[in-house]
Amino acid sequence: MTIYQTLLGEDFKKLHPKLQERYALPVDKPFYGAGKMTKIESGGSWLWPFLKLATRWQFLFPETGQDVPFTVRNTCRTLPTGETEIYWERTFYFEKVIRKFNAFMTIDPERKIVKDYLGEPSLFYSDLKFEVTPQGHQLIHSGRQRFLLGSLEIPIPKILEGVVTVEDGYDDDREVYTVNVHIQNPIVGKVMVYEGEYKEESI
Repeated sequence: MTIYQTLLGEDFKKLHPKLQERYALPVDKPFYGAGKMTKIESGGSWLWPFLKLATRWQFLFPETGQDVPFTVRNTCRTLPTGETEIYWERTFYFEKVIRKFNAFMTIDPERKIVKDYLGEPSLFYSDLKFEVTPQGHQLIHSGRQRFLLGSLEIPIPKILEGVVTVEDGYDDDREVYTVNVHIQNPIVGKVMVYEGEYKEESI
């Protein structure tokens, strides 16, 4: 049973059948998908130095574009602690550069949240709250966040947080998975937005 099945419980069965299949994720049997981001946008140009710096940690990036090819790979693995972890690898193929956005997810069953460590090595941490929409989509909202500096974890003031909303769906007519990610900040507004679609492929 993966972290998503454990976290959502009976609600996992309310997901679209293809999303249930996609997030079942047997241990050491990765899911691999390929498609395109129909839209990738970032905030104001003054954010560019921060987004450029974040690429060192395979985290955010400053590039924008339309119809950008990308791949996603999820691997479920068991940690030495006995916890189950999902390793996320997202790769975006811009015309002149390749960017990655990686993350490591485990769960906190007591607080009923996903613990999301963003970047590689991890630069930020965020609580994630999961729910299932009436349409069978998976909806994710960010919670409290921390900046990671080695073993030091520094709470991020709410006014400086990146407020994240993610919606994963499946389009039956076109037989594609869909993803919409919006990252906002209370002060600067849009930090990053990307929307796209993909299909499962053999590795």
